[in-house]
Amino acid sequence: MFTKLEATTRQEVLDQGIMPDQITLSRIAHIRTAGSQQILEVAFGSEQRMRSDFDAAHLKRFGFIPKYQHLIIDLLSSEAIGATGEAASASVESSPKAAADKVTELYENGAGSTVALIDRASLQKGQKLTGPAVIFEDTGTNVIDRGWQAETVDGGNLILKRIEPIKRAEAIGTSVDPVMLEVFNNLFMSTAEQMGATLANTAYSVNIKERLDFSCAIFGPEGDLVANAPHVPVHLGSMSESVRRILQQNEGKIRPGDVFMMNNPFNGGTHLPDVTVITPVFDNSETDIIFLVASRGHHADIGGKTPGSAPPDSQHIEEEGVLIDNFLLVSKGVFQESETRDLLASARYPCRNIDQNMADLGAQIAANATGAEGLRKTVDHFGLDVVHAYMGHVQDNAEESVRRVLDVLKDCSFRYPLDSGAEIAVKIEVEKSARKAVIDFTGTSPQDRQNYNAPRSICRAVVLYVFRTLVGADIPMNEGCLKPLDIRIPDGSMINPRYPAAVISGNTEVSQAIADTLYGALGVIAGSQGTMNNFVYGNERYQNYETIGGGTGAGPDFCGASAVHSHMTNTRMTDPEVLESRFPVRVDEFSIRHGSGGQGAYSGGDGITRKLAFLEPMTVTVLSSHRVTEPTGSMGGGAGKCGENMIARQDGALEKLQGNDAAQMSAGDVFIMHTPGGGGYFTKISHVLKQ
Repeated sequence: MFTKLEATTRQEVLDQGIMPDQITLSRIAHIRTAGSQQILEVAFGSEQRMRSDFDAAHLKRFGFIPKYQHLIIDLLSSEAIGATGEAASASVESSPKAAADKVTELYENGAGSTVALIDRASLQKGQKLTGPAVIFEDTGTNVIDRGWQAETVDGGNLILKRIEPIKRAEAIGTSVDPVMLEVFNNLFMSTAEQMGATLANTAYSVNIKERLDFSCAIFGPEGDLVANAPHVPVHLGSMSESVRRILQQNEGKIRPGDVFMMNNPFNGGTHLPDVTVITPVFDNSETDIIFLVASRGHHADIGGKTPGSAPPDSQHIEEEGVLIDNFLLVSKGVFQESETRDLLASARYPCRNIDQNMADLGAQIAANATGAEGLRKTVDHFGLDVVHAYMGHVQDNAEESVRRVLDVLKDCSFRYPLDSGAEIAVKIEVEKSARKAVIDFTGTSPQDRQNYNAPRSICRAVVLYVFRTLVGADIPMNEGCLKPLDIRIPDGSMINPRYPAAVISGNTEVSQAIADTLYGALGVIAGSQGTMNNFVYGNERYQNYETIGGGTGAGPDFCGASAVHSHMTNTRMTDPEVLESRFPVRVDEFSIRHGSGGQGAYSGGDGITRKLAFLEPMTVTVLSSHRVTEPTGSMGGGAGKCGENMIARQDGALEKLQGNDAAQMSAGDVFIMHTPGGGGYFTKISHVLKQ
């Protein structure tokens, strides 16, 4: 096989004028484990060598070594590389000009000094310069700091490297410094963003890879949220409870290389498809946990009565899929694959596509490994005492930012009606002298008989999100935002249900209602679409989950946004090309629903019209709100229009669905969703009179 491949690649290089003795051939094997979708390239060779190279490549990419009996070679390829015999062109022309006879003044570390001024054109290949020095050329200047060295390499390029470690006597202290506070704010957020980039790049499912329905965050050694990337708010504010539960339930038993998994809504989870992977990060001596990193991803199917794990009529948590609590996913660096597969297949309603689940779990582990590595580099640069100190400082800064918001808030209350007739009630009382507030949800309707129940962790996440948005400064959303807030949530209510309540709609619908309730009390924005418009479809072969945007509420000096995700969701829509290539569906229409936003001096944003044609039989499930009650206007502004769900059957019949409903689709049927608009703000006349 390789003989033919090598002959073809060799000839292609020869055709470019490369001499035969300048061509190097290599053989590559594209390998994966059984059931995996992740393929890694290794050099073709003996079985033992390829296994070893595969393990090393997998550890580098995903942060762990999988357990397997056999490896599968998906593809063999050949690569031919031809050397031209020409050296890389220099970026500058070398000249014999002397450099040592020029000097300049350099101001560093609060004092001036005289340093060498060197013309870059005078540097020879391999020449090394130790700082401090200044290298100049026609188009730029390079400053070589003290403790650094520059070396000229092929092409006239300069390589700068540190040759002396940072002296801790010169390092920043643990006391808060305004400049370094901003540096660490961005360092921590950047680390979480890098985790998200790794997760999107290595995931397999459309839900995570394309829709970006995931969140990544870093936590202190006690499990407090320190910083997050700008991912999905409903995930972020609730993850710290999951992290703390893992620490509590495994105290004294966690080892380096261990990774845990959970989705239990009654232990800090949101709903079962949102699976959280948690990685403790140890110090160099591997004795103490110094940080934790976590990623929460929405899996396209985690079991349950209907494909996509969103049954509209669920009444018990087990009807929504596999419940996972404190599961050891990776033990001392080894992926527990067989045990994980057994878990995902063990429930009353097991997962339908375990291979896809396993691929996405591997991506989450890889994302956590990226975060752990980023934090270790930060520690290497600044020292652990400084990093831990600034983890506290960023939370203290967030706390003070929220207290400043409380300084200008007044007592307020609001009651928010749902389509079912239930209500969410909130009363906010500000204690000015203590610069604290009580957020009291007493009066909220009891636990729902079906699945409109949001776990306590979700209510906490919404409060965190809302008060973070009231802060004008660009700070990470973290635990500090909640310190001045006393959140009171009645037990047995629809926002603090008891096991074994069904919760699938709580994460998506009730969370949005809680946000609009708080904003309604505060009076800063009219009601938004108040739903995630969950649209789930699948069969035993395919499963997909989408949340569809709508209109946001207007405010006292701005109009609402049209056709966007709002508040507690922050995902993308799947590109039509990707959707149609991965699933037997066709996007017939995807447009703005003009006129659906509420009227006012500032109008609410418009919703969306989405029509999806099915090319083979599937089950569809829809979980949505504001199909009966309109999104509220504020200060006399008009309400947004309600949403609608319907099916255009192939025979021409039009079938209307409820807000929470399910239906069987035949080939040729079209599902139609009109999403709600946002509420308006101010009546036009009242605004003119006010002006």
